[in-house]
Amino acid sequence: MGSPEALRRQLSELLGTELGVGHQDANLFELGLQSLQLMQFVNRLNRAGVRADFSLMAQDARLSRWYELLGGELGETDGGDGPAPPPAAPRVDGRDPFPLTPVQQAYWIGRQDGRPLGGVGCHAYLEFDAPHVDADRLETAVRALMRRHPMLRALFLDDATQRVLDTSPWPGLTVHRHEDPADAARALDTVRETLSHRRPDVARGDVMDVQLSHLPGGGHRIHLDVDLLAADVHSIRVILADLAALYEDPHAPGEPVYGFAQYLADRAAAGHDTGAARAKEYWAKRLPALPGGPALPLQADPGEVAVTRFVRRTRVLTPQRWAVLRRRASEHGLTPSVVVATAFAEVLARWSGERHFLLNLPLFDRDHEAHPDVGGVVADFTSLILLEVDLTRGTGFAERARALQERLHEDVGHAAYSGVDVLRDFIRADVEAPRTAPVVFACNVDAPLVPDAFAELFGDVTWMVSQTPQVWLDCQVYRTRDDGLLLAWDAVDELFPPGMLDTMLDACAGLLGELTVTDWGGAPELRLPAAQRRRRDEVNRVPRAHSGRLLHEAFFARARERADAPALLWGDG
Repeated sequence: MGSPEALRRQLSELLGTELGVGHQDANLFELGLQSLQLMQFVNRLNRAGVRADFSLMAQDARLSRWYELLGGELGETDGGDGPAPPPAAPRVDGRDPFPLTPVQQAYWIGRQDGRPLGGVGCHAYLEFDAPHVDADRLETAVRALMRRHPMLRALFLDDATQRVLDTSPWPGLTVHRHEDPADAARALDTVRETLSHRRPDVARGDVMDVQLSHLPGGGHRIHLDVDLLAADVHSIRVILADLAALYEDPHAPGEPVYGFAQYLADRAAAGHDTGAARAKEYWAKRLPALPGGPALPLQADPGEVAVTRFVRRTRVLTPQRWAVLRRRASEHGLTPSVVVATAFAEVLARWSGERHFLLNLPLFDRDHEAHPDVGGVVADFTSLILLEVDLTRGTGFAERARALQERLHEDVGHAAYSGVDVLRDFIRADVEAPRTAPVVFACNVDAPLVPDAFAELFGDVTWMVSQTPQVWLDCQVYRTRDDGLLLAWDAVDELFPPGMLDTMLDACAGLLGELTVTDWGGAPELRLPAAQRRRRDEVNRVPRAHSGRLLHEAFFARARERADAPALLWGDG
């Protein structure tokens, strides 16, 4: 990284725009810098021997300020061969057991029976409708895909470790033929219901399944089910891209030379766990004042839900509106992800009656500096942070979003102590009723979920749902293939009053639309849903006789009549 000039060049490459002298005091977030990009850039600096602090760099994202923060460090790396590269771990064979990450541990424990909202595998199910799919070529491609990616033939053991099998237990491509239109819809629903809510047997290496349906009148449907113990969102993109390449050419390159087990070992050897002590102290100081998740209205106790079943709802923001929203976010020095998160938080606040609560935020922060092949590795690189939302900070939307962004950047700087660990600290601190964070916000707007190569062969995703144990509501945000925005809510429907989630999602999409035209200096207005407004109007139109007395008058009249009687009994009376 050798000099301020080298720093400027690296940032220009990252942002895709040339940073000159006139950008010295420009807010890099206004120029399009994303939080995830900054995380990756900090990793790059640290690997170059420059001690960089994410939270400090995020607090004041100007080149001039970064020169001040890093100047001494940059000077030390000028000339010569630079610092020694971080130590690499000894060669690790993923066929030997290796530890689960904190998030994998949470998924693995949560899928067990006997836990509230447990008994479900954390997995994603997707469908793609294509004009024609050759079943033999697809099966060959899937088998090649599983050979290429070790974690697609991983099993998860009772001692909370994982290891890679030589071959996958996948039985081969199941083909469903639905020739009769009268029976096809019911049969396809059965396949969907079975695959989308199953609990894969990960103890024997069942982490992915692909099936194929022949549709009436021609056409095919690909059913893809992936357990998220073995793959994060970016990994699903890799799976789809590689599956398309292997369908076209089954002799495409084989297994990458770098795997997940080696990645985890190298991270530990490079000292990435050394920041955990500082991060643990940070979260320990904040723990007493942290709230729990938003107290959304429930119609069922989570502990009483016998079968945890997730249902997906979606709304779309047009490409034009999403472009305007991104531009306005940049003008306010905000990332688009934070703007959407703040809108989501406003909706949660409206329905929960609380303005101070926790959101569960996945961070998809694989360290691309660890090895050139990391971007193509299939595995679950996810970490979690618990984001404290406090909508009492600021009177307008922009102020609240800025406060949330500041909190997010501070927390990400201490992400070495996982949100999973903070939740465990809650259990130790809150013996009787531990705080939880069952509402998730996951933003994936850097690229569409479905790569071009796959979409050209098999089309875009036509139906999808995911499920995660112990989660009530999972808000997922994706960039669509036409550069719009998809809001997808996966939720345990049995928990919530009928119609509530649809109304909330409508409100969230409506608020994002209004933010493209309204002033962000004012507080957002979440209008009463139309159905509730009509119901109130109906009730208020009914004529009623009024006594003319006030509600409290009878109480004081009774007090005058029985002045010596007890007004309040407490305890044993």
